[in-house]
Amino acid sequence: MQRRMLITAAAALPWAAQALGFTPQNAECIAPAAPGGGFDVTCRLTTRMLSELNLVPSPIRTQNMPGGIGAVAINHINAQRPTDPNVLIAFSTGSWLNMAQRRFGRFAENDVRWIGAVGADYGVIAVKRDSRFQTLADLVAGMREGISNIPVGSSGAVGSQDWTKVALIARAAGQDPRRMRYVPFEGGGAAMAALLGGHTQLFPGDASEIRGQLEAGEIRLLAVLAPQRLPGFLSVVPTAKEQGVDVEWPIIRGFYGPPRMPDAAYEYWVDVLRRLHAHPAWPEARAAQGMFEFNMVGAEFAALAKRRTEEYRVLARDVGLIQPTQ
Repeated sequence: MQRRMLITAAAALPWAAQALGFTPQNAECIAPAAPGGGFDVTCRLTTRMLSELNLVPSPIRTQNMPGGIGAVAINHINAQRPTDPNVLIAFSTGSWLNMAQRRFGRFAENDVRWIGAVGADYGVIAVKRDSRFQTLADLVAGMREGISNIPVGSSGAVGSQDWTKVALIARAAGQDPRRMRYVPFEGGGAAMAALLGGHTQLFPGDASEIRGQLEAGEIRLLAVLAPQRLPGFLSVVPTAKEQGVDVEWPIIRGFYGPPRMPDAAYEYWVDVLRRLHAHPAWPEARAAQGMFEFNMVGAEFAALAKRRTEEYRVLARDVGLIQPTQ
């Protein structure tokens, strides 16, 4: 009878079984940016849902720690809280780029514990509706004819996520990304305006930000940079891989922990994210924030994080963003 009561209690409180090895105390989520951005959304959405779905025993507070697009946060964790079991730090694919390009100083992919992802957006390659590029194959052919004759405009500088999306396509076309004619803008809105105004010919954006222009017929998407077609209004857009260009760009969002987070705490947080992925309420909440499904945690996710960061490091060396010895 007593055993039955214990089993029933554990089922009613999903975190109870995990708490036998570790129970978080005053847990917090660090968003390495000011309120309102992607890091902030990652923390606040995830922690809210973990509490609402009773996946953690107490609320998790969010602390914003802007600076260097993640540099301040990773330095803080490594210098002051390397063993803290009660802290999660939000990251995105851009964090891997920054690590690869040494923008976090001496800290990189092996100086944290990769816990898992909560979702992803995906890169898209957009052109104006009357563009001479009707397909991705047309763009690849155009790059081979003269890559510097195709002005590309998006947010971020050389080496940023948007730049890298096109750089990978250029490499697949056998071209040197350093010869791209890239125009950086302050934000995606300004870059889109330049495309629609005919000042640029290519816009490497994110799936979550182009719906309005696509449905209004102002732009055409040559490809989504996803492993398979995306659902909903993007289901008619082929992937780059479908068109013979082996390029993907998921903007993955998730969490890492301090470098010496105890194993019991690490496994606890990995399991919490696994339970979140499995909960029927999560897909709707995730989609409401413009994120698609990306369910990967623990060792598999850590391997992905390290592999992708090294791939970006190789690209950065190849195009001269960092020195060969870095």
